[in-house]
Amino acid sequence: MERAEGGFFPAGLTVTTGFLCGAVFMWSSDKIVSWARGRADSSQGSVSQHMNRIIMLVLSITLHNIPEGLAVGVAFGVLGKMDRSAAAGYYSMEEFMRAVTVAVGIGLQNFPEGAAVSLPLRREGCSRKKSFLIGQASGMVEPVAGVLGALLVVRVEAMLPWALSFAAGAMILVAVHELIPECQRGQENSSYFATMGIILGFAVMMLMDVMLG
Repeated sequence: MERAEGGFFPAGLTVTTGFLCGAVFMWSSDKIVSWARGRADSSQGSVSQHMNRIIMLVLSITLHNIPEGLAVGVAFGVLGKMDRSAAAGYYSMEEFMRAVTVAVGIGLQNFPEGAAVSLPLRREGCSRKKSFLIGQASGMVEPVAGVLGALLVVRVEAMLPWALSFAAGAMILVAVHELIPECQRGQENSSYFATMGIILGFAVMMLMDVMLG
């Protein structure tokens, strides 16, 4: 919302449109993946359904890593612009630390995201190596997007509000539709275990958002 302010469209409209487009994209992707897997092998039943969920999860995390990488690249790319500008002079330590905290905040939340890709794959029978490599591959788009963001900072900065809200819509749809119901399965004896994990995750990210800006 902050990055959308001062743009051609009202900030609220930009973010809402991007958010809805992300959710619709993931919904349509789910339909396409289900249709393609059904055509490939209609006899797999629930196994196919499980794999559809995992494919959706991998796709959504990979997709939302792209604007995150762009955000980090833009944060440091702006510093490079300021450093080369005679009018602006050198950037301050505060501006440098702001860019660092963006990178650290996004880096920290990539740890559980990588686990969210690798663990379901391992549960479905993939080898440890394959599960690990696919989890790593889903995050490799982020440094690539970071380099692009730093190189094309002026053009990418205008796209960021749309890209970030698009990624948010995609992740929220997958989390609500797939991850939250899935994490409650088989929790009869510890029904609040997964729920408290969700609460803790929200609390940590909220605290980081406030402290790191």
